Amino acid sequence: MSTSVGGGRLVLLVEDNDKNLKLARDVLEHAGFVVHTAVTGEEAVAHAQETPPDLVLMDLQLPGIDGHAALARLRDDRRTADIPVVALTAFAMKQDRERAREAGFDGYLEKPISVRHLPEQVRRHLRGGAT
Repeated sequence: MSTSVGGGRLVLLVEDNDKNLKLARDVLEHAGFVVHTAVTGEEAVAHAQETPPDLVLMDLQLPGIDGHAALARLRDDRRTADIPVVALTAFAMKQDRERAREAGFDGYLEKPISVRHLPEQVRRHLRGGAT
């Protein structure tokens, strides 16, 4: 796993919607996390390879390659294969959650995010628990 930057755990937040990105980043930074961001799947993969985070929160619908394709690239690279990747999506149907699990995501968080619960949900995934 990565060495944490600035004393906090490093989270890579992958989100192409500016408002969603700002909200989640602000909530996580306020809770003590160090947050790096990416707005495309390709950018997320490159960033994770360069500075491996402790956790990736990955939107599924992204410009360029989508979250599923980005996850596949992360899993195929020995440098990033073991990083927990949590799907962060507005898709809330049971089959969407199952599809994310089958694709290899380590968890699934629904949007809109809960400002109150997001930091603990991220901590739980960092400890290896599912949300």
